[in-house]
Amino acid sequence: MSKAQHTRDRIIEQAAKLFNQQGFAGVSMSALMAATGLKKGGLYNHFASKDELAIAAFNYSVQLASQRQFAAMRCQRRADDRLRAMVQTFVDNFDEISAWGGCPLMNTAIDSDDAHPQLREHARLAMNRWRELIEHIAQKGVERREFASQTDPRMVATIVISVLEGALALARLDGDRLPMQQAQTHLDSYINSLVWAPDTS
Repeated sequence: MSKAQHTRDRIIEQAAKLFNQQGFAGVSMSALMAATGLKKGGLYNHFASKDELAIAAFNYSVQLASQRQFAAMRCQRRADDRLRAMVQTFVDNFDEISAWGGCPLMNTAIDSDDAHPQLREHARLAMNRWRELIEHIAQKGVERREFASQTDPRMVATIVISVLEGALALARLDGDRLPMQQAQTHLDSYINSLVWAPDTS
C-alpha cells in the first residue's frame, strides 16, 4: 500500500466515527482537521470535498458492519441459522455500535434525507443490499424446503430490519440493552415460525 493510500484510509477511518456521531452538517472542517491531525490542504489532497469524504466514510462504516454479518453467517448452511446468526451479531455488537454513535446506515438515512441527495442515495443502496441479502437467504430457504412455501422473503427482510433498527433506537435512548434482547427473542421466535414442518396428519 502506498503512503498516499495509507493516509487516505486513515482519514476515512477517523472521519467515519465523527460523521456518524455528529451528522454531515454537524461536522466542521476544523473538527475533521482535529480528528485526522491534518490541515485543510492535507485533507483536500485526498478528497475533493467534504461530501466526497463523507461518502467514503459512510461506505467504510457499512463495510465494517457487513463484514461482521458475513463472518457470523459463513459457517451456517440453513436459512434459519443464517438469519439467527445475523440477528445475534447485530445484538452482540450493541456496545460497539453505540460507541460508534449508532447504526451508520440508519443515521445517514435520517441525517441526509433531502439535504444531501448523494449521501442519501448511498444510504438507500446500502439498505437495499441488506434487504436483498435477507430476501436471498429467505428465498433459498423456501427453495430448499427449509422455510414454509408461503414465506414472503420481502416481508422477512422488512420485519428483521425494522425490529433490529427500532430496538437499537430504543436501547440507545434508554441506555439499556433490554430492547435489543427483547428484539432477539422476538426475531428468534419469528424465524422459528418460518421453518417448514412436514404435514404428519
